[in-house]
Amino acid sequence: MLKIGKLAQQAIVAASYLAERYDAAGTRVSAAEIADARELPRPVVAKVLAQLSLRGITTGTTGPTGGYRLARAPKDISLFDIVEAFERIDVRPMCPFGPNWCGNGEPCPMHDAITAAVDHVTVFLKTQHFGPFVASGKTSRSRASKKAKK
Repeated sequence: MLKIGKLAQQAIVAASYLAERYDAAGTRVSAAEIADARELPRPVVAKVLAQLSLRGITTGTTGPTGGYRLARAPKDISLFDIVEAFERIDVRPMCPFGPNWCGNGEPCPMHDAITAAVDHVTVFLKTQHFGPFVASGKTSRSRASKKAKK
């Protein structure tokens, strides 16, 4: 599994819910609905949605008919777009021999493997988008509501 921070993970979860609800009519979803459906803390969902809104990934309005929606089509939003809103992706991986080894003469014995792994993860994050969630047919019910129906 990819190692990304908790806020970035929760933002991906919230964005996937918005992608499931995405439509041309501009339907908006409350942060509370997303939090309840995905079993996330409501304040955290509100925080990540506000951050995504600042980055132009979501739009939000206040009031009784307010809520959030994706600012563009799910197929046009990558995992990279979400993750970079919460984490520094441009950080060079640490050389196992220390900070002054790679980049100063011959690279360390693991340099090429580390660089390839970082590049692979970056390509994955940039090529995976939220388009498949639109027509996924999944229902986003919480475990609690699933248990209640049994």
